[in-house]
Amino acid sequence: MVVKSPKPNRGRFMLYCFTLIFFLCLLASINEVRFEGLLRFRRCALANESLAANSSSSSNEQDIRILIGILTLPDQYLRRNFLRLVYGTQTLESAKVDVKFVFCNLTKEDQKVLVALEIMRYNDIIILNCTENMNKGKTSTFFTSLQEIFNETNGPYPPYHYVMKADDDTYVRLNSLVESLKPLPSEDLYYGFVIPCGSMDPFKHYMSGMGFLVSWDIVEWIHGSDIPKKHVEGPEDKVFGDWMRWARKGMNRYNAKWSMYNYPDPPSVCSHELWPDTIAVHLLKNQDKWVRTLTYFNHTAPLKPSKLYHIP
Repeated sequence: MVVKSPKPNRGRFMLYCFTLIFFLCLLASINEVRFEGLLRFRRCALANESLAANSSSSSNEQDIRILIGILTLPDQYLRRNFLRLVYGTQTLESAKVDVKFVFCNLTKEDQKVLVALEIMRYNDIIILNCTENMNKGKTSTFFTSLQEIFNETNGPYPPYHYVMKADDDTYVRLNSLVESLKPLPSEDLYYGFVIPCGSMDPFKHYMSGMGFLVSWDIVEWIHGSDIPKKHVEGPEDKVFGDWMRWARKGMNRYNAKWSMYNYPDPPSVCSHELWPDTIAVHLLKNQDKWVRTLTYFNHTAPLKPSKLYHIP
């Protein structure tokens, strides 16, 4: 007896095929919707990021911009690295402060390598076209060179609202400096610790070389005027004061005494005890004085606890 195999139910088979195709199409549609939603979400996120970035840069353009040029010597590697720690660990509020180390042309083979490494790593060195000196025009060369160094047309104008010349044995508290500048004029400003030490009259003589500051328009004037070119040699802070007096520049003067002062030891008419209302402390000639000063102002307070270290 021959048994015939039953004929396949073609209708049922076709129904299965259509059902499968329907579900596949439905699944594809769902995935397409999800993918399109992800794309839209990403576009929205990018737009928000762009808006935040533009808002931030717009806000930053309104911040006070300060250049601090610390005059030092090429061989002072350890001092520069220490000062990078001191200034790099200060958190700034509503300001942009660039700290640059300033010295004259390199003269030794090892300097050409070691200073080049510093520049590659930190990009915070200005090498002036001059012979290293104390009172023969180094400060003049610094201020005269600034307009050419920072003459980029695609950046903000002025590149800095203020320029400060400081010694490498001066501790500047950046936020205190910024806060003291906010109510002051942004043009024709000459700011610092007036000499003689016993005077509070900012027009008496000149501002101490521990750290004096001028507005950018004075920097531009120094670049183009013949007065600084004809009077270069002498104590750099006194020479600078002579320029201001002879040209009647810096008529907006601010005496930051006694928020700027010399370290209390040894005591002198230019010094007093450390106190909270401080912008700058001068004559920190050794590590002990630096440590005492940083300790007084609780400089390391922002250090966060960690399992990696234990500092009592």
